[in-house]
Formats: sequence, C-alpha cells, structure tokens
Amino acid sequence: MTGSRPAASFTADDYRTRMERAVRAAADAGLAGLLVAPGPDLVWLTGYAPTADTERLTLLVLAPGRDPVLVVPALEAPDAAKAAGAPALTLRDWTDGKDPYAATAALLDGSGRLGISDNAWAMHLLALQRTLPGTSYASLTEALPMLRAVKDAAELELLAAAGAAADAAFEEIRQVRFGGRRESEVAADLAASLRRSGHSQVDFTIVASGPNGANPHHEVGDRVIEDGDMVVLDFGGLKDGYGSDTSRTVHVGEPTDEERRVHDLVRAAQEAGFRAVRPGAACQDVDRAARAVIADAGYGEYFIHRTGHGIGVTTHEPPYMIEGEEQPLVPGMCFSVEPGVYLPGRFGVRIEDIVTVTADGGRRLNDTTREMVVVE
Repeated sequence: MTGSRPAASFTADDYRTRMERAVRAAADAGLAGLLVAPGPDLVWLTGYAPTADTERLTLLVLAPGRDPVLVVPALEAPDAAKAAGAPALTLRDWTDGKDPYAATAALLDGSGRLGISDNAWAMHLLALQRTLPGTSYASLTEALPMLRAVKDAAELELLAAAGAAADAAFEEIRQVRFGGRRESEVAADLAASLRRSGHSQVDFTIVASGPNGANPHHEVGDRVIEDGDMVVLDFGGLKDGYGSDTSRTVHVGEPTDEERRVHDLVRAAQEAGFRAVRPGAACQDVDRAARAVIADAGYGEYFIHRTGHGIGVTTHEPPYMIEGEEQPLVPGMCFSVEPGVYLPGRFGVRIEDIVTVTADGGRRLNDTTREMVVVE
C-alpha cells in the first residue's frame, strides 16, 4: 500500500476554513448564500457523505453573517454528527411529516441569488423556489467554478500519493501479457493493480487497442489484443478521497516508424503543455502550447479534445485547459495535461500526467516513463 495522509485526518478547523472561504467567494460573486447537496462539494466542505442517496432533503446552508447549518433528516443525523466537520457547523434535523423547505428557508435571504450544487435534486430546488419565490439560483460550477480548484498542502500531499499509486499500477500492468488477451481482461488486471496500490474506488480503466485507440473514451470490450497493436491505457480513481488519472500508450511488439513518430509527437506536445504551466498563465495557454506542437506537425485535426481538466475530490472538475478559458493559473491548482492524436480506423496515442502549479512553474504528480513502452 502506498502511504498517505488519510482523508479522515482533516480536522474541524480545516472544514471551518473551507466553509469560510466558500462564504467569502459567494459574497464576492454577488450571491446571498450557498446550498450544498450531498456530493463532492459537501464532502469537501464538511467531510460528510451520506451512506444512502434518498429523496429526503440534506442541505448545507452557508450564508454571510450566519453560522453554517446542515439540514438533515433526523434518521441520518447521528451519522452526520460523526463527520469530521460537524463541530464546525450546526445540525438542524427534521422528521418525516415536517416541511424541511420551510426550515431551510428560515436560514436564507428571501430575495437573494443563491448558489446551489449542480447535483441537487430538481424536486428540492423547485420546492425551495416555491417556498422562497423571490430567490433565484445559479449552479456552483457556473457561479463558483474555482471553489475547490486551489489545493492546500495536505490536499497536494493526498493527490501526490494518489498519483504515485497510479504510477505503481502502471509499472505492474506493463509486465503482464497483452497479446492474445481481451481488453476486458487487461482492464480487470489494471483495476486490481489500482486497488493493490491503495485505491478505494476505481473510476475508469480504459484499455483501447488498435483501432479502438482512436476513440478517446473507448468502452472496454472483448476485442482480442493483437501483436502490432498500439494500446492506450487511461486509468484512475480515488485514494484516501483524492483522485488519480494518468494515461500511457504501449505497443504490443515492435512499433512501426510511423507509430513511433506519432508517439514522439504526442510526447513532445505533452512536454510543451507542461512547460506552459506557471502562475499567471491562462488555462488556455496550456492547451495552446500542446495543440500547437500537434498542429504544426500536420495532425491538428486528430487532436479532438481539450488538453486537460482539474482533479481533486473528483477525477474531473474545474479548471479546464481549453481554448477560451482565461482563468489564470494559481499555485495549488491541479489538473491533467493529456494531449492525444487519434487516427480513425488505425490507432491512437495519449500521454497524461497530473500537474500542480508551483510558485515558479509546474510539478508533475506522475513519474512513469513517457517513452514508448513495448509489451508482450
């Protein structure tokens, strides 16, 4: 097992600081408050993840000048009280037959604009609108896209440990036999390696062989991997509550000159994207740097996705490394740099590292070789 700081070691003070930061960010965005439903935002702000996803309202209410309140069903209140962030907030439980929306409304400005979790149930949002007809709402991704983007030192430690665990899984998988086996079999090996390295949750194990590699989000299937195939491996999940995500492209047997050339091109593009990471640069600058290398080599039309996405308590979150995203990079941000070239009907290549912004540049959280790896 790869050692790391357990997510449970975040203290009530850590969560209090996060909630205070969220309230300040909301005020700066012109919001009268935030409503946070069960999901990654609630986990990040309070450490609480309900064991069951039910129709009963659970909602963290954050508003300027008021203490944080978690509205929670009475039958789940004991579990909520055990959350690491519980001492930093007030629990307000409600019983079946009572109106949880009236209880929530009493905590809010009845005429303000409120931020609400993207994954809040529509039935809850509509009920709040009926109870507070003078309010309006914006999704947290729209209103506060950078809320979780800048990681503190403890979060960076967890992300580095998750990256190291994913690297260990790659070192294992490159030793197994690919040729003559189904993609699904190799994917199962990869998932097992991630769990052995300490992942509690495996989110994806893409094994895209031969022509399937030209589909960036190929669903693992029963295709038998053949000698001469390029194989795109993209895998990750959660370790101690924080995400990993890395891609490497291997080859079964010796590659052709063209396959080596395309792999070297993607490696150069990935390096260029990484070199563009520095405080104050725009997210789109990372995309532009990687994309220019591929376009200049005549393969621009075959790079068909953004260069990267943020990562933290989820494996995909803001910020996004894409043209038009002018958000400046800030030390502590973590995101993927993952250019690719996808030749329809033939093969694909993708190379991906998680990168964090430092005071004077960037630091990779994945360290396995980016050279062509030949497997059996």
